[in-house]
Amino acid sequence: MIDTPPPDDDSLTREGYAVPRAAESILLIACGALAREILDLKHRNGWDHIALTCLPAILHVHPEKITQAVEDAVAKHRESYDQIYIVYADCGTGGLLEAACKRLGVEMVKGPHCYSFFEGNQAFAAHGDDEITAFYLTDFLARQFDAFVWKPLGLDRHPELREMYFGHYTKLVYQAQTNDPELTRRARDCAERMGLDFERRQTGYGDLETTLADWAARRPTGHTG
Repeated sequence: MIDTPPPDDDSLTREGYAVPRAAESILLIACGALAREILDLKHRNGWDHIALTCLPAILHVHPEKITQAVEDAVAKHRESYDQIYIVYADCGTGGLLEAACKRLGVEMVKGPHCYSFFEGNQAFAAHGDDEITAFYLTDFLARQFDAFVWKPLGLDRHPELREMYFGHYTKLVYQAQTNDPELTRRARDCAERMGLDFERRQTGYGDLETTLADWAARRPTGHTG
């Protein structure tokens, strides 16, 4: 059960999210696609010293904008918190986000993308070339498939382009963070629309959970700035 329900998925996609501040000393600057998972972990573990602000998830459609958005968020908040952590992986920035985080003195989640850290970076890497033709969905993307995939690619207007975009894929892997039959149905429907085989993989929160637990356990040593 989430203590402070996030806004609907469309708002997380376009606008992001922020938990009203109380007495937190740690701030997580995260992707809006991770808000529900982070709030669930915050509630279950009693991390009352952690605040959360989320950038719009739709930035992933233009990953070249992610690094600057994170830098701006750090500059905006760094004087107000003892520690700031970045809940993004590389996410298509080509190493630019990691370089920016090192320059700013803030840590980020390890991994190439959320598909990797949800499954566990080590486990994901072990698939190697076996899954080079796999298309991945998370819980959030199962709910927001049209906003992130179908419409940006123009398939709502030109369904005949499906083969051009997805012809080199063989299966859709739904990485389930929760056990929700409705999300499984949606993910299976996405696979059918793409003309791909379907596989459901229960990942839970993977390395996201262990990373946040590590950060939550650290004692602040002074402002990030």
